[in-house]
Amino acid sequence: MSAEKHSEHHESGGEHLPAEATGFFRKYILTYDHKVIGKQYLFTAFFFLLVGGGLAMLIRWQMAYPNQPVPVIGELMKGRFVFTPDGSIAPEGFIQLTTMHGTLMIFFVIIPILVGAFGNFLIPLHVGARDVAFPFLNALSYWLYLPAALIIFASFFVPQGPAAAGWTSYSPLSNLSGATPGSGWGQTLWLMAIFLLGFSSILGGLNFLVTIVKLRAPGLTWGRLPLVTWSQTVTAVFQLLATPVLASATCLLLADKLIGSTFFLPAHVHLADTDMSPTGGGAVLLWQHIFWFYSHPAVYILVLPGMGIASDLISTFARKPIFGYRAMVWSMVGIMGLGFIVWGHHMFVSGMNPVMGMTFMTATMLIALPSGVKVFNWLGTLWGANIRFAPPMLHALSFVSMFIIGGLSGLFMAATPVDIHIHDTYYIVAHFHYVVFGGTLFAIFGGLIFWFPKMFGRMMNEFWSKVHWAITFVAFNCVFFPMHILGEGGHMRRIATPTEYEWLQPLQPINVFISHSAFVLGAAQLIFLANFFYSMFWGKKAEGNPWQSNTLEWTQPSPIPYYNYDKIPVVHHGPYEYSLEHANGRGDWLPQNEPVAGNGSSGHGSK
Repeated sequence: MSAEKHSEHHESGGEHLPAEATGFFRKYILTYDHKVIGKQYLFTAFFFLLVGGGLAMLIRWQMAYPNQPVPVIGELMKGRFVFTPDGSIAPEGFIQLTTMHGTLMIFFVIIPILVGAFGNFLIPLHVGARDVAFPFLNALSYWLYLPAALIIFASFFVPQGPAAAGWTSYSPLSNLSGATPGSGWGQTLWLMAIFLLGFSSILGGLNFLVTIVKLRAPGLTWGRLPLVTWSQTVTAVFQLLATPVLASATCLLLADKLIGSTFFLPAHVHLADTDMSPTGGGAVLLWQHIFWFYSHPAVYILVLPGMGIASDLISTFARKPIFGYRAMVWSMVGIMGLGFIVWGHHMFVSGMNPVMGMTFMTATMLIALPSGVKVFNWLGTLWGANIRFAPPMLHALSFVSMFIIGGLSGLFMAATPVDIHIHDTYYIVAHFHYVVFGGTLFAIFGGLIFWFPKMFGRMMNEFWSKVHWAITFVAFNCVFFPMHILGEGGHMRRIATPTEYEWLQPLQPINVFISHSAFVLGAAQLIFLANFFYSMFWGKKAEGNPWQSNTLEWTQPSPIPYYNYDKIPVVHHGPYEYSLEHANGRGDWLPQNEPVAGNGSSGHGSK
């Protein structure tokens, strides 16, 4: 750390604690404090949530009202970006919208919030440490993410606009300049941004894993870790093993575009009448294999932290120990192991050998088992509980509900004969959003409300939090559940004007209903953001432990001090000691740093 940060100290309990940096620049910009870095990830991701959400609104306008001028924005942007001179969305621009919506929401919103924000803020607090293992590396991780985000944002303003090869950037569409709008500089900037983001992810995963392994407080055995920290541990392993594969692949694809190599380009690929690769020798399917080898584990990078957050919230607000703690941990480990051998189910229609198809199909069905264990244990925790329906709990229950629907629809796609018919239809869009939107954003909302007191020392408004939850839950299901019907009807994804197909015209009223619901869903998120930022400054001041929770961060003041802990805590039991007889007269909870009366350890997580 810098000399400035350590130039002053104060003593507490015989320990020398670093003084907080002074000055806005050193305190909030070039900081090594894991809590501030977590907030940097959060606020940056909020900006891209607005951008990505805005692109989704444009997509849904086009699906409901093809080739009609977009109100307000279309008038302002006539002839620019993805708009035609009359203010409607150009068909080729629609593909750019879908590409950038997926890219921003996955790579620059959900992963940065769940891993960058929650991981940074919570891991040191949950393990009883004063910071992550490598503070400088932690800051560097954010300062690789930010340039990547700026590069992807800059791609909106280059000639021909941003990339249009899908968020998967399949070759040869992503490889050949001129193959799609944005396949020149737009696609090049896309690859550069993903490469930088990959390095950020690798550094973050390494840092988190070392922190959890080496900096745990005395008594904090593996069996006493909160499940949200276990989920970050498994996610860090995913990041370290899978992300280098994608980073390497982006380098190879950049080489194809910039210096004329042909890693992903076979010989004699023609664009119009021009032979674009007379001496090629690469394979377009190689990119798909490499991309999905990373990106299916990336689905669990998206979902696993949400599972951990939901587990903590459900136990806290059910006032019960988590049902089957060890099974929950091993199910995450099982998801990690199986997650690396199922990528081929994204490629069932690529001409795959039937033996390989059967192998991937079986592995994909097997991965439902550890997920089913988690659902069973969540329900077991809720059974007979004295549930407190606070806003974080409402979001956690919504997470479980939406994850079940998304998981059940995934079983259909795991079967090769079924997937061949529904591949690249709106059934896939519905499944993906139930898992990734319903299975992550509900967890994000719940986690932000829950840990808001520790982040900012204040409480978010409960009434508006419930209003936001109610509108979001209803509107979400109105948007994405009907997409199953569209998919079963054969409605293709990524088509700009569905009304051009006579056999899709009877489905158009469903598209209109989905779009109107999407507009309501988008507007509801403005309620959350307004509540969030208002509460940062004017919300009710929080107590030290307003939720009566057991994990270590709730033993400290709100907001958390710069140095986290005056004295490194000693952990005596697991994090889910609720409604048990040994609560020491406190009520129905027992903080992890308090010993059990007359014992010193409890039955749960004592080993």
